[in-house]
Amino acid sequence: MQSGAAGSVATRGVTAADALACASRSYEVQQLAARVARCADETDAVLAALARVELQNWQSPAGRAYRGTLSLQAAALRRSRDALLEAVTAVRRHAQTVTLSAGRAGP
Repeated sequence: MQSGAAGSVATRGVTAADALACASRSYEVQQLAARVARCADETDAVLAALARVELQNWQSPAGRAYRGTLSLQAAALRRSRDALLEAVTAVRRHAQTVTLSAGRAGP
């Protein structure tokens, strides 16, 4: 450690610049969480559109096969949406961790 004012600040913990950098990173991570949440919302919109198509009365064998394929795609898309929602939770949790780390002492 250095002696003098700069050294004593470093030994006490996080500097104001460190705290500001952590706050900035936390904000960026929160923005990422918001973007992932928008992706999940867009996925919900696509799922709603697929549901409308699936509800149509398909008479022909080809139409019924198409509806079956749509059902499989919708199931995969629901799993993807669920993973996106889990990612939103994880990213938000990380943003909180970054914010909390701004107050921790030590290099």
